[in-house]
Amino acid sequence: MTHPLPAAVLWDMDGTLVDTEPYWMAAETPLVEEFGGSWSHEQALRLVGLGLEDSARIFQDAGVRMSVDAIIDRLTDDVMTALSHDGVPFRPGARELLRSLRAAGVKTGLVTMSMRRMADTVVDLIDFDAFDVVIAGDDATRPKPFPDPYLQACDALGVVPADTVAIEDSPNGIRSAVASGAVVLGVPLMVSLTGTGAHGLWPSLADRTAEDVAGFHAQHRDRARAGGSR
Repeated sequence: MTHPLPAAVLWDMDGTLVDTEPYWMAAETPLVEEFGGSWSHEQALRLVGLGLEDSARIFQDAGVRMSVDAIIDRLTDDVMTALSHDGVPFRPGARELLRSLRAAGVKTGLVTMSMRRMADTVVDLIDFDAFDVVIAGDDATRPKPFPDPYLQACDALGVVPADTVAIEDSPNGIRSAVASGAVVLGVPLMVSLTGTGAHGLWPSLADRTAEDVAGFHAQHRDRARAGGSR
């Protein structure tokens, strides 16, 4: 190993570990249309990486006459149904990189704004012990883009944020991770991450290993400690 390993690698789930964003978008449109409204692809993109409670309030503003909790449960149920029918679409290289990190002895955490019941479903479908801790949307004291979910994960793992790498696919997620003090790697999917503050961007996780992550962390750690970003 050329570079020392980070103390932990923290993963977002939807859009980073698994490509479930199309499932969420497919669940959103009929929900709004059920109450006589319309829902565009552009509106859906603005919710990528946003906490579910904040998203639910946006649906209320769009005319969905349901409580915040009822909207969250409805969307989560619809996405979990899609997962059960169509399977979990892992992003290219994500599962392999997780396995490489675990083999190298790196602690890992899942930091997602999805509900724990959905996060647990995805984790259970990974064929090895992938995560030391899961911080889900119903665990976070405040949702992304606040730093709380990443700080909670670091506290649970007993690590300092600057000694970790956070992997994200959304502007809200990147803002959360950067604010926590982590070294942040953006892997875009649905939306551009240019100018979001990520310390670096990779087009894909395919063919990446623990050594690549260690090199990324070593390259950007000092800037993260100083509060700098790209």
